[in-house]
Amino acid sequence: MSNTKQTTTALTDTGITVEQDKSYLGMWVTGDGYIRQELLPNGRYDEARGKKQSAYTGDYWIEGNHIKYKDDTGFSATGDFKDGVLYHGGFIFYKEENK
Repeated sequence: MSNTKQTTTALTDTGITVEQDKSYLGMWVTGDGYIRQELLPNGRYDEARGKKQSAYTGDYWIEGNHIKYKDDTGFSATGDFKDGVLYHGGFIFYKEENK
């Protein structure tokens, strides 16, 4: 068994990964608006759940179109960006457009 790290390299509509075009930055929201996750430019995230602000905070890393999370308690999770949507932890997140 190899210890080689695999990365997701699927491309966005523009032909580049979200890692390259930085389109992952900003607020991501579930369809019902219950979970709001902001991916910050400094490699940190801040996630609200319902009325609880900063329910989870931690670090994230982007590799191609794959995201890895490690919250401040040490819990780890992953997700994938596909066609402008973030799939993470059994949830589907949509990018909130700037108003």
